Amino acid sequence: MKHPVIAARLGVQIVLGAIVFVALGFFNIPILWVLAVGIGISVIAGKVFCRWACPIGLLMEFIFSKGGDEAQSQYMYHKLGCPIAWAGGFLNRFSPFRITRNASSCIDCGLCDKACYIPKFNADTSIYKPGASRPTDSYTCSRCLKCVQACPNESLSFRFAPLRRGD
Repeated sequence: MKHPVIAARLGVQIVLGAIVFVALGFFNIPILWVLAVGIGISVIAGKVFCRWACPIGLLMEFIFSKGGDEAQSQYMYHKLGCPIAWAGGFLNRFSPFRITRNASSCIDCGLCDKACYIPKFNADTSIYKPGASRPTDSYTCSRCLKCVQACPNESLSFRFAPLRRGD
């Protein structure tokens, strides 16, 4: 079963990004509140704000969407200036909601790595290969969940999975 919310991520980002934009512009919500909410979300779910609610991230995604791998690397480079992206990226490793892999149902097809932009830039990362560093815990993972969507047998999920000793 494909995940309808993940498939509609761009639409969700348009709606949430518009809400953030309106809150800032028309209701004079201080930018520090948006920063606090973005970082608060990051404590729970990691770097989801960038790909699910950020109006600047949405604009950058549209600008860089047609440029292939080089444009994707530029997209990630420009995110370095955002304090919400800093906090979210740092908290990816520690957030209690994480992308998890069920090793017993995984068929090692590699579609998750092909859908994820991180292994394209760092060959030492893989969602499914043993011994590789996990891109889902990386600073650059923005929890777009394309890897979850690409899995043909639902071996990947974004769920509550707190860190265990040794993780």
